[in-house]
Formats: sequence, C-alpha cells, structure tokens
Amino acid sequence: MKSAVSKGSDWELDFYSRPILDADGRKRWELLITTTPSSEDGDTPFRFAKVCPSSEVNSIWLNTALAEAREHALQEGYGAPVRLRCWRSSMRTMVQRAATEQDIEVISSRRTFALLDWLEHREREVYPKEEGFMAGPLAPPPAPVVTPPIPLPEEVQGDAWSWATLPAGLLRDAADWPMSFSGLLPVPTNLEDEAQVPGLRLFSRTRSLAMAGWLGGLEPVRLLVEGRQLILEAGQDDRWLVSDLDGEAAKSVTSALETCQTSVRGLQFIAIQASPDEQAFAGFWMMRDIPMA
Repeated sequence: MKSAVSKGSDWELDFYSRPILDADGRKRWELLITTTPSSEDGDTPFRFAKVCPSSEVNSIWLNTALAEAREHALQEGYGAPVRLRCWRSSMRTMVQRAATEQDIEVISSRRTFALLDWLEHREREVYPKEEGFMAGPLAPPPAPVVTPPIPLPEEVQGDAWSWATLPAGLLRDAADWPMSFSGLLPVPTNLEDEAQVPGLRLFSRTRSLAMAGWLGGLEPVRLLVEGRQLILEAGQDDRWLVSDLDGEAAKSVTSALETCQTSVRGLQFIAIQASPDEQAFAGFWMMRDIPMA
C-alpha cells in the first residue's frame, strides 16, 4: 500500500472508442485514467480503466465513473485529483461537464505523455486479444487543422537563445535542481546515461522569472522545425514561433530532433535562465515528441 500524499494528483484522461466491436455491433467505449508521474507517486502510477456501454456515452456516465476512480485512488493511497488533462478536442465538452461535477479543473493539453504510453501499450498488447478486435488497417482519424504559428509575445522572447543537449543521466536528477517553475518527466530506465537529449535554452537577465511563469501556463508539448522556423507546440493546438533560423541552423536542429525520436524516445527540454552562466533555472520543462493516438 502506498503512503498517502498531502497534495492532489494530476490526472490524464482518455474517453473514446476502441478498435473492438461488441456483441451489438457497436464500437467499444473505454475510459482510461492515469496519474501524471511525480516524485510523490514514485514508480507506480494510479491507473483506472472502465468500459462504457455504447448507449451511455455521455457526461452523466462519465461523472459517475470519475467519482468511482477518485474513490479507487484514495483507497490506494493517492491524493484526490485536482487537475485533469485531456487532449481529444471532440470530447472536451463532455469531459468538462463531468469534471465540473467532481470539482476537478480540466486542462486541454497534449501534455499527456504517460497516458499515451499506456494507450499505445493497450493497442499493442491488450486490444488484439479481445473478442471482436478489428484487425487490419483502420480508417485514419481526420487530419487536424494545423494553425499558423503565432510569434512569442515580445515580453517573453528573452535576450538570446541557444540550442543544447543534456545527457539523460543528468536529467534523472533534475528534480534536485534549483528551479522556480518546472514540468519534469521520468527518464526511461532503458536509456543510457550518455544518451543526449536535445533542447532549447532561453536567456533573460531581467525577465527570466516572468518568462518561466508564462511558459508554464502554455503546457509545452514539443519543439519542431518547419522550413526555417523553430516552433513550440503547446496546449491542445497552440503553435508558437520561437525564432527564424538560418539554413545551417535549421538543418542542425532538425537533425537533432529527428534523432531524438529513436535515440531518447522523443525526449526534449526547454530551459529558462538569467544567463548562460547561471546555475539555477527560472524554469525547466521536459517534453516528448510522440504521435497522438
């Protein structure tokens, strides 16, 4: 039994149909909930899975299921949920209604890396063993509408930036670093300590703390290069233009981000500091570039 924690847990939720046909010929709906990994939770996340009858896919059923999940979490020694992240825009309204009944704040965010890992595992190891599994290629989901990137506000652009890499072994100790704002992720145990994780360092001598507070509210998801633009994707569908790049820099950053997909499971980071020589961080976020289910 886990020891109880004093603060509430962040939850990640997916409520959607699965590639399984039930006896009535309808797709099976399933609720998945997992805690966002934290130092308080240790190595074992809280997980909750519940099948929903296709005739009861609504906020009333979801509200009841959230209450049930909360009770399970408390019985297992986890804190009551305070914030809930969900990334499917089509389910936003239903999730919001149910979560409001449970006094849980909903954040529309793709920063649901633990949930996506669990869902990928279930799609590979669990669903194919179920009766009614729909083998073979499925119709792809509608392509998301990609919004043009918006330039970062002038007050949070900082004085300078640099591209950098940090060894995975160093990132394992990130929870002990001095930082004012953060969003850390567990470093996969199968990564070598020397594996290099790419990332962006932003510097501002006078506004680093304000920049970190603003960036934390964005829910940063991943960095990518489009053409000669360095872009930060955040939240559910936000896209921010960090900087224009010259041709050589665009090639270098693109190569580093492509390599991280296979070498470090898509891990990336953003660091905000007063200066390159500063030992403390105004903010530090780890991110992952992984495909959405």
